[in-house]
Amino acid sequence: MKSIIKHRNFSKGALILVVALTLQSCFVAQDYARPDFDAETQALYRTDNLPTDSVSIADVSWKNLFKDQYLQQYIEEGLQNNMDVRIAIQQMVAAEAYAKQGKAGYLPSVDLGAGVTHQELSKNTQFGAFLTDRSTDQFDLTANLSWEADIWGKIRSNKRATQAAYLQSVAGHQAVKTQLISSIANTYYNLLALDAQLEVTKQTIVTRKSSVETITSLKDAGQVTQVAVDQNIAQYNNAKALQVDIETAIFKTENTLSILLGKSPQQFERSSLDTQNITQDITIGVPAKLLSNRPDVMAAEYNLIQSFELTNVAKSNLYPSLTLTASGGLQSLELDNLFNANSLFANIIGGITQPLFNQRKLKTQREVTIAQQEQSLLEFKKTMLVAGSEVSNAMFSYESETKKFEFRKNEVEALRQAESNSEVLLKNGYANYLDLLTARESALNAELNVIDSKLQQLVTIVDLYEALGGGWR
Repeated sequence: MKSIIKHRNFSKGALILVVALTLQSCFVAQDYARPDFDAETQALYRTDNLPTDSVSIADVSWKNLFKDQYLQQYIEEGLQNNMDVRIAIQQMVAAEAYAKQGKAGYLPSVDLGAGVTHQELSKNTQFGAFLTDRSTDQFDLTANLSWEADIWGKIRSNKRATQAAYLQSVAGHQAVKTQLISSIANTYYNLLALDAQLEVTKQTIVTRKSSVETITSLKDAGQVTQVAVDQNIAQYNNAKALQVDIETAIFKTENTLSILLGKSPQQFERSSLDTQNITQDITIGVPAKLLSNRPDVMAAEYNLIQSFELTNVAKSNLYPSLTLTASGGLQSLELDNLFNANSLFANIIGGITQPLFNQRKLKTQREVTIAQQEQSLLEFKKTMLVAGSEVSNAMFSYESETKKFEFRKNEVEALRQAESNSEVLLKNGYANYLDLLTARESALNAELNVIDSKLQQLVTIVDLYEALGGGWR
């Protein structure tokens, strides 16, 4: 008799398996394939000379790109202490936990329980009327198991989705590092530029103070009027006010750097603008490199992968699920006999469940995930377009600032010469004091512009480095 029952159970199990394999041919979760972006990728950079060399400045470590020892120290501190970096790390930890959960999807769920049941039968019931002792106790120690076969690839797709979410958080962490390195470098260079402007302004104040004394002597000699003295005094005070503005900007910029480094506001040691010289070859590589260099582009693709896999899960939810449940353990009316061999029991149930009516929830979920997948694809494309635009802008700005720097230097030389000549002519009575005032003001502005042009050269290199996805390696 037992052999007949076993044979029937085996036949039912085989039938369930055959039905499952037959239904599996209707739908299997698809594998992700990157969209074909060849045409869009080749046109990402706005340039007449499309690069063919795959080597990019983004492949260079920030330690090799930035040679300034102070800047290297601050970048190192920022990567360790910056709040945004630490927040991104915790996001990675959370995503990693979900990824581990996704990997465990193939495993069965098992839980253990122990219980005591006390029952009092009514005397007026069918069984209670015949029993003298209508009080019973039951002791049990039970293990329950539940397992679902991944016949549609639902568990596999969910696993891939959680892994993609984790990798997206990793790319997000890398993006934060890239942005942080860029922000620290640009802030540091701004400080050096402000220091240089402050030095020029201080020198100008000394010169203009001497000029006030000179023009006062000329006025006493009857060569100029009081108006000329007043104009020179005004220029002197204008330079003093400019010094205050620059010192205020330095104070605020140091506070900005403090935030980036995760420190309280303080003063920072630094070198000078003149010593800054990035010697690394400025190469941008082929546009396709952005797919593997830029963390935000990588994060956008991982987001697309996650949406794709969740669409697989939503579609598979519409198909039957094959589950196996089992329970077993020990049951006894007497606690002393609980661990007796006669107290053992077991149940095994296998079945297929096909969802039919579920208030349209499963169909809605599928439609939503398809729309979200298309949205993720469009966001991926947009991120690539933005990346290409940022590289193009940074490269064009670098080339422009390099050209402009030479013009600015020539401008300063010409205006300083004009200032010197105007002063000599004024002392000898051959020039108007207004010519000297104009030459001085123009020369100061030109010197400040040269410093700004030098700063912009450095900033555009940093921006290009960030735009190409450098710094996180």
